[in-house]
Amino acid sequence: MTVKKLLADLRALGSEQVRSLFLKHGVKEPVYGVKIEELKKIQKKIRKDHTLSLGLYRSGIADAQYLAGLIADEKQITPTDLQQWAREARGAMVSEYTVPWIAAESGHGYALALEWIDSPEENLQATGWSTLSNVVALVPDEELDLKNIKALLKRVKDTLHKSPDRVAYTMNGFVISTGTYVSALTDEAVALGKDIGKVTVNMNGTACKVPYSPDYIKKSIDRGTIGKKKKMARC
Repeated sequence: MTVKKLLADLRALGSEQVRSLFLKHGVKEPVYGVKIEELKKIQKKIRKDHTLSLGLYRSGIADAQYLAGLIADEKQITPTDLQQWAREARGAMVSEYTVPWIAAESGHGYALALEWIDSPEENLQATGWSTLSNVVALVPDEELDLKNIKALLKRVKDTLHKSPDRVAYTMNGFVISTGTYVSALTDEAVALGKDIGKVTVNMNGTACKVPYSPDYIKKSIDRGTIGKKKKMARC
């Protein structure tokens, strides 16, 4: 399978309806409008292919970048690759999901995330907070710097309501992820979520909503799944 052949296949699978939906959710051109379920079908056939993944991402086509993340080899991708991916992401579908998933799985995510959240660029800040959410969901508690995670929670409390919309959204996600996957910080995350209150961001007229973090964490408490780590970030 070549990049050229895959891009032709993606173009054929695209639809104007899905493309319009993606654009409404902040995806940037160029985008073909391929349903995620179709991308996952391709993923099952290819599994992981590092070279193909890098080639697809370089195309700059949003659907191709998302597929690149699905077939990326987290053991081969480098911090340099991930820096490039973060800078070239075609919208939140990629910058807040694809890139953070692979960064967290690669083992490079924590260091990169701490750099990204200090960036002056909104999209990189959002990528950083989303990456941190995935790191705490994957990494065993004993391997996490809990002191710094607590400091990051405080940073969220102090700055969320002064932050741009996508940054605030991913900060809220970090509170939820920490409360859900780091049992030692569950109570602190719930209390902090209550202090923050409802988070409101512009969803561009879509049906998407910002979850209220204490309620979301409580669902995991009720299910008895607090602290149960994920095996992989991408889904």
